[in-house]
Amino acid sequence: MMMSGHIDPNSPLIPAQEMVLPTLQGDGKRRWINPALAKGKYWQRRRWLAYALIAFFVTLPHLRFAGKPIVLIDIVSREFTFFGHTFYPTDSGLLLLLLWTVFFTVMFVTAVGGRIWCGWGCPQTVYLEFLFRPIDRLFAGTAGKGGKPRKSLNTALQLARFAVYLVCSMFLAHTFLSYFVGTDRLAQWIRLSPWQHPTAFGVMAAATAGLMYNFMFFREQLCMVACPYGRFQSVMLDRKSLIVTYDIHRGEPRHKGKAIGTDKTGDCIDCGHCTAVCPTGIDIRNGLQMECIHCTQCIDACDGVMDKIGKPLGLIRYSSQDALAGKKHSWIRARTLIYPALALLASSLFLVLLTTKFAFDARILSSPGSPYAVTNSRTLQNNFRVRLRNRSNQQETYSIEILSPSSASVQWSDAAPTLTPNETKLVPIMVTAPVGITAANHGHIKAVVKIADGSGHSREIDLTLLGPG
Repeated sequence: MMMSGHIDPNSPLIPAQEMVLPTLQGDGKRRWINPALAKGKYWQRRRWLAYALIAFFVTLPHLRFAGKPIVLIDIVSREFTFFGHTFYPTDSGLLLLLLWTVFFTVMFVTAVGGRIWCGWGCPQTVYLEFLFRPIDRLFAGTAGKGGKPRKSLNTALQLARFAVYLVCSMFLAHTFLSYFVGTDRLAQWIRLSPWQHPTAFGVMAAATAGLMYNFMFFREQLCMVACPYGRFQSVMLDRKSLIVTYDIHRGEPRHKGKAIGTDKTGDCIDCGHCTAVCPTGIDIRNGLQMECIHCTQCIDACDGVMDKIGKPLGLIRYSSQDALAGKKHSWIRARTLIYPALALLASSLFLVLLTTKFAFDARILSSPGSPYAVTNSRTLQNNFRVRLRNRSNQQETYSIEILSPSSASVQWSDAAPTLTPNETKLVPIMVTAPVGITAANHGHIKAVVKIADGSGHSREIDLTLLGPG
């Protein structure tokens, strides 16, 4: 397919023989895509789903479960809260299982339905196609139809459009940041002067500027250049995966006009509607392409044309490469069995570990200085530090005892520690034992201590006592 755009014959540029990017003209300039709008059945479904997703994205950070946000990614505190459970860096196993569950689920959905996430659920597509492009059409005078603007925007309209974009981007930036800082802290920042929290204000300003750049300039290039998902589809798809595809056997050879002259002509009348509505600027008739996000606009556009000329619908439709080749379509195959099995295994392990997760973290560390001491009363003394983290939603006081050896004893160096929810403390402890306890074992002996909170949760931790050999 030749590149679109006119090249000056006197230019030293050599025209490309194939399209490098749908957003790139033959002379290297940006090709701005202003897709028309095909209001078919798929668009209606996508519109209502998009509105529901926008409402979901906005309200999710405000929802609470067990007194905590449903989702909170606190990078500064290195905490990840998910449905009332808070994960810390020490929960790397749980987080890995959660990521595996998401990864295998995405692989399964892609193997079955292609890039349905990109066209139907991705926030980039949802906001661009159902918020920002409608704003463009409103100011360009093509509301409800799309396509190239009927008029060039004067300075006043451009400023008004910029102001609307700015308000929307600021709102989205605050919504985006609420997933990372929480709605309570965000509300506090909004009420205070920027001079009282310059770092937070700078982050919000940068997020707003990034969204403005994305939706005003970068737009569909994010899907084609920055997002790796399209490049991964060759690995995740197979010939039985559902994709948005053009029936080349039925449509070719193309012809102009409504009537079919001979039996050698196909149903495609080369009207160009399928390319006019494509938000990434491709021609679906050229086969499966990385830039196709499965938005189904070409299906709606082609069905409308087929209905007008009295031809069966579905010249462009959801199908698979094997189905178009006349082979039997099957939902059951290796990919559709292995991916959900792996996702189920990862999610099951995640839930098992989550339900057995301790209500507090306790890790014993060595104290600086001499590894042990022998007192005047011939008692062996080892000093340690316990790093305690309260994972529960209430204040807890912790006790400690030694389970083995029976001749040893342990106590907090100070009073029993009390921790508020999510608080971490480094608490010193002292273990004492008869001085000869390590003599028979080359200067060391294994010990087990038990730490418990006031709610009945406990942990047993191994440590090594050092002494004379």
